[in-house]
Amino acid sequence: MQLLPHALVAFAAAFTAGAINSVAGGGTLVSFPTLIWLGLPSVAANATSTVAIWPGSLGGMWGFRQELRKTEVGMFALIAPSVVGGISGALLLRMTPTHVFDRLVPLLILFATVLFMAQEWVARTMNMAMQEEGARWLPAAMVFQLLVGVYGGYFGAGLGILMLAALGILGLTDIHQMNAMKNLLALSINGVAALYFVWMGMVWWPDVLVMATGAIAGGIGGAGVARRLGRPAVRKIVVGIGIFMAFSLMLKR
Repeated sequence: MQLLPHALVAFAAAFTAGAINSVAGGGTLVSFPTLIWLGLPSVAANATSTVAIWPGSLGGMWGFRQELRKTEVGMFALIAPSVVGGISGALLLRMTPTHVFDRLVPLLILFATVLFMAQEWVARTMNMAMQEEGARWLPAAMVFQLLVGVYGGYFGAGLGILMLAALGILGLTDIHQMNAMKNLLALSINGVAALYFVWMGMVWWPDVLVMATGAIAGGIGGAGVARRLGRPAVRKIVVGIGIFMAFSLMLKR
């Protein structure tokens, strides 16, 4: 693809991902497959998407800063397994041969899409099961968050849904407080993974610069459009893109 059309498509994908993340989450299901369609190898596309979309997440954490201040200090212990898991997942991605990851990609996208579809059910089920004994489940939640971190560092789509489940184990029921912690933990996981990807030279910088700008712009300006569409419409769009990309990539193999 020629340089200018390539950059425009990458910017549009990141803008859309930033807008979706600000409202519903799941933006990686747009940015990552788009990079593959633009010709990047799957591992490089995954690393590039992680690094490019990460700055857009800062706005989400800033927006929930009041809720973070009200969060119990013990909850911040989840940062440690998030960081360990994030770097572990990034190392695992680095060790995965490209041809193996190519075969995993459609399945990972499909898994993340199904997880996205079941987001409300997962959070509700976890809350009902654990909310009365949340404090007792901190060790279990930390182990679960470690596994979530590994998944996030390795792939990342649907990461927020898994973290809402972990927070549900601890009995959190305030969705704003849960989103505040989710954003903080996502920044920890993706931040350490992004640093590793940059250090190892796994990212394609022309796309990172274009997409980081698009993700920030999408998180700020595109959120208004997404909110006007409404959460149900946004969720349907994300699910449709995820299913289309997963089966399209299966057919290409």
